[in-house]
This record gives sequence, structure tokens and C-alpha cells, in this order.
Amino acid sequence: MSNELDGIIQVDTDELKGMVNDSASPILIDVREIEEYEESHIPGVPLIPMQTFPAHLEKLDKSKSYVFICRSGARSQNVALYLKNNGFNDVRNYYGGMLSWDGDRQDGLEWMVENTQELYR
Repeated sequence: MSNELDGIIQVDTDELKGMVNDSASPILIDVREIEEYEESHIPGVPLIPMQTFPAHLEKLDKSKSYVFICRSGARSQNVALYLKNNGFNDVRNYYGGMLSWDGDRQDGLEWMVENTQELYR
């Protein structure tokens, strides 16, 4: 069940599991560092490290919905707040982050976003 923190909807594990393979769901983005993502991530979820978001800001589609994922939910909350403060209306945070994730995991660098348009294919 979703709640809100600082104006950002918090997604729980069961909600995120329902979004993982649903093409109608928001775009899921992991915002951790490359090493963390390589160690373990949710299969099919792309990586955009938090510190690179300013470079992607102008290329992200403000009409889309996003859910951000990190280790504990703190960095992803900050990314959601950053985007909200820059005119994005539908941004959410995975509360608890990968520490709370009990679903499928994959290791390796599956998908690091280099061109923002990759997210919309």
C-alpha cells in the first residue's frame, strides 16, 4: 500500500513486483552506483547512477511515470525529489530499496542507460 513522503509516493515491495514485467507500469530506474548494480539488481531494470541524472534531465519525458530504486530508498527518494522540483509530476520511490527486495535478482551490468531514449523503446 502506497504512502507519501515529502510529496513523493512510496512504492512497497509487492507493488514493485507487480510493476516489474508490466509494460503499462511506470518506467523503473535503478539509481545506484555501477558496482552495486553489478553485484545485484532487479532483472530488466536499467541503471542511471544518481550523479548522472543532471545530464539526463532535459532528455527525460516529463509525461511519463517513473519509479526509482536504490539500496535503501534514500538516494532514490532524492532523485524523485530532484525530478519533481524540475517539473516532473509522476515520480515515485521504492521504499526500502534493494535491502527490502525479495524477488528475482540478477548480477552483472545488464543495462546501463547511455542514451536516455533507450528508456522509451
